[in-house]
Amino acid sequence: MNVIEQLRHDNGLLNTRRQFLKYCLAGLGTAWISSLKMNVLAGELASIGHPGNMSELDKHLAHIAPRAKRVIFLHMAGAPSQLELFDYKPELMRLNGADCPKEFLEGQKFAFIQGVPKMLGTQYPFHQAGDHKQWISDRLPWTEKVIDDLCIIRSMHTDQFNHAPAQLLMHTGQTILGHPSIGSWVTYGLGSDNQNLPGFIVLASGGVLDAGKSAWGSGFLPSVYQGVQCRSEGDPVLFLGSPEGIPRQIRRKAMDAITKINEETHEEMQDPETIARVQQYETAFRMQIHASDAFDIKKEPDYIHALYGSSPGGSSFANNCLLARRLAERGTRFIQLFDWGWDSHGASQGEALNYGFMNKCQSIDRATYGLITDLKQRGMLDETLIVWGGEFGRTPMRENRGGTEMSFIGRDHNPGAFTIWMAGAGIKPGSFGETDPIGYRAIKDKVSVHDLQATILHAMGLNHKQLTYAFQGLNQTLTPVNKPSRVITELFARA
Repeated sequence: MNVIEQLRHDNGLLNTRRQFLKYCLAGLGTAWISSLKMNVLAGELASIGHPGNMSELDKHLAHIAPRAKRVIFLHMAGAPSQLELFDYKPELMRLNGADCPKEFLEGQKFAFIQGVPKMLGTQYPFHQAGDHKQWISDRLPWTEKVIDDLCIIRSMHTDQFNHAPAQLLMHTGQTILGHPSIGSWVTYGLGSDNQNLPGFIVLASGGVLDAGKSAWGSGFLPSVYQGVQCRSEGDPVLFLGSPEGIPRQIRRKAMDAITKINEETHEEMQDPETIARVQQYETAFRMQIHASDAFDIKKEPDYIHALYGSSPGGSSFANNCLLARRLAERGTRFIQLFDWGWDSHGASQGEALNYGFMNKCQSIDRATYGLITDLKQRGMLDETLIVWGGEFGRTPMRENRGGTEMSFIGRDHNPGAFTIWMAGAGIKPGSFGETDPIGYRAIKDKVSVHDLQATILHAMGLNHKQLTYAFQGLNQTLTPVNKPSRVITELFARA
């Protein structure tokens, strides 16, 4: 009888990985950490308490049959304009230049608009494409090639109109700091298929996220579940390599000494974070070999780089998409890409819809097509859930500030309607939901941020109401009980 079977025999309640973790942290303590020592991430116990290899307990983790093995979340930070990409509104074109009707302004909060702004028609031509005759603008010619793999959800809405809280809401379910990100929840629930890499990896391009690292933090979950931010050039993680003149066997001895100190600390203080600390050191030690290989996109043939529009040696969204596929192949459970720079205001040329916005579209279009195509040709798209979108939408009115029209063409923040798309994992191609005739508010089949989160968890085999963690006297969840949410089952090809 192995240790897991013995513990189940001793306590019939130990039927899930989360219950076992709680038991370990509360009672086993030093005995557990001592027995694992340098094998924390290996063998049957590797899957308990951190994103490690899911072997013995794999069949007990999911609440329902999963549709996906992994998630690749492509967040366009700053909120791309749905009205220039996916949500075509002929009525808005007709109203272009007219004063905004008062009913659209009364009682509304905007980030910048004051007074009576002008209506603003879409800035780029739209046309229908694919078997489902989906509307798409000419800014995304490469995405159009895979449009029959996309379910375009035009009825997203949120209650936040500033970037940082809206991004936190999108990724943690809350607008305040201290809550786990969805990637942390997924790895807490399921772990990773690769014991040598983190189960949750973050890649960023374009700039610094408004919400900061809390968007991929572990919050009140053990810190081993936080996202690990990696770089697409140089060492994936700073200081990952051994210092010059320090061979690997010396690092191993140093790790043994550190583990010994941590064992003694845990025995004295009984702090469960000490266990997480050992796991993090061990993961870093293994990453010295395996992460460097995973992040070496120079090993990819030229035709793959051409597919993504990537360039070895640089940091870009295209390189990050290629890295996402390499990480997906290696068992990383949740891969989060942030691409900053989509805040399409009229204050500067770099942000304007008729300047900087065009460059942003070009920078992500081919790479997005490449990721979907590459996963599809490798037989991985059906087991990978891809999510693309921002944190809110843009107004159908032209932005002004202090009642004065801006020098360049831009739109203000709009929480009432925005567009995302999903692909893979049994998602039905086509469209879902509608906005009003000017694209201002979602009116049909509305999808909240918490609905989206519940649906992502559902695709991974997790029930958003049952995936809980005891904290401050409550069984905490990603989707809070005070704001009801539902799984959008209509998005899937099968119930």
